[in-house]
Amino acid sequence: MTDILIGRNDHTEVSLDTRYGNRHGMIAGATGTGKSVSLMALAEGFSKLGVPCFLADAKGDLAGLAMPAAEPGDKLKARLSKLQLQDWKPQANPVIFWDIYGKLGHPVRATISEMGPTLLGRILELNDTQEGVLEVIFKVADDQGWLLLDLPDLRAMLGFASENAKDISSHYGLISTQSIAAIQRALLKLEQDGADQFFGEPALELSDLMRQDMSGRGVINVLAADQLILKPRLYSTFLLWLLSELFEQLPEVGDLEQPKLVFFFDEAHLLFDDAPASLLQRVEQVVRLIRSKGVGVYFCSQNPDDVPGNILGQLGNRVQHALRAFTPRDQKAVRAAAETFVANPKISVTEAITQLAVGEALASTLRDGGVPSPVERVLVTTPTARIGAITGAERSTVRQRSPVGGKYDTAINRESAAEILAQRASDKAAAPSAVAKGGTTGDAGTPTSDWTGAVRDALLGTNRRQGMIEAMAKSASRAVGSRLGQQIVRGVLGGIFGGKR
Repeated sequence: MTDILIGRNDHTEVSLDTRYGNRHGMIAGATGTGKSVSLMALAEGFSKLGVPCFLADAKGDLAGLAMPAAEPGDKLKARLSKLQLQDWKPQANPVIFWDIYGKLGHPVRATISEMGPTLLGRILELNDTQEGVLEVIFKVADDQGWLLLDLPDLRAMLGFASENAKDISSHYGLISTQSIAAIQRALLKLEQDGADQFFGEPALELSDLMRQDMSGRGVINVLAADQLILKPRLYSTFLLWLLSELFEQLPEVGDLEQPKLVFFFDEAHLLFDDAPASLLQRVEQVVRLIRSKGVGVYFCSQNPDDVPGNILGQLGNRVQHALRAFTPRDQKAVRAAAETFVANPKISVTEAITQLAVGEALASTLRDGGVPSPVERVLVTTPTARIGAITGAERSTVRQRSPVGGKYDTAINRESAAEILAQRASDKAAAPSAVAKGGTTGDAGTPTSDWTGAVRDALLGTNRRQGMIEAMAKSASRAVGSRLGQQIVRGVLGGIFGGKR
């Protein structure tokens, strides 16, 4: 059995048994009470055991995991003595920095198709009708073998759908130009938020988040989120997408001696604020099921009630820092937090939560048989890495040593929907009109449009030659490069959500 120390008091210690590390957890507490230190201690403990971690750095202070702590002064020595950490010494952790905007870490990218219409609709804040139109557009692209990789691809498909709304509606269901225009406006807003840098290739490969260094320590992946946190829907949807990719790609492994990956979801309330009931239900399903993939999910937030009760009930490992009971809502949160712990007759949990000093916490973890231990008031352990931010020069040094920099730092742009549709438009403009040549006519005696002449035939199955040629030419690259086939896989969340209508 391998444990990660969380904290000690005069009588006992509280440790996390890594056999139950995939049973998820919660780190809660008011601002400035030590949540970040607890998160760092857990991430560092998992890393030392060879378990990779992924965490979002909303304030910039978690980047200190990449640097050793300073030599201990008198105050720290006294704390180390209380914690009985005689072998403690400053030590850095293996860290890879990531950043959706590509400024403070390696760029993190996903393709439009991988994100899927449901999660993309959440980012764009679409209503049900508009999301339905988006699903139709994805379906048309799938049927034609047109890859949706980046925002220009989606913008091109929206333009194509607007021009051919009548014919598309007759085959896939009604779409309106008004809904398409609303999606285009939302897409423009998303671009202004900087999301155009997130969509594209090379897309993130999960294997690069699950690395160990040369000494066998798990790599800690730190996502710079100080700017991303200002776009809460983009932030929460990105992390949801990442969870869905993990669930989709990782094999079933059951309960292991230790997790394969630990995922820390900071500012967890952003995931659940204003979320519809259907989304909450699906998130609950993914959190419950992903443990069988060997992934542990740890939510970090100020109040435990920021997380819905059905999800909170699945979080077996708990670290609760101080809460301030200044308002009726605060007092309710204190009572709710106290009720979630296994009672300890020696501790009045309700009183203790409001009296905890900085660096203290109430902790309870799963022990033998998955049974929660009685809550204990402990002094939280101290990480061997720096507690606090790092300099730009230090961050640059870590990035230069990264094993994945050459893979992700340069974007690529291969042929996809935008290029194909641009070429079709160019060919159409260059060719003589069908009327001037006395060309074919449609059912009403009018010249067939670009849609009805080529794409519509493909839909009806009477002439798929062009689509087949394009698909054959790109099949190998689609299979290897972006896991897209004739019917593009959206990811488990998109698949689950897709059944809601």
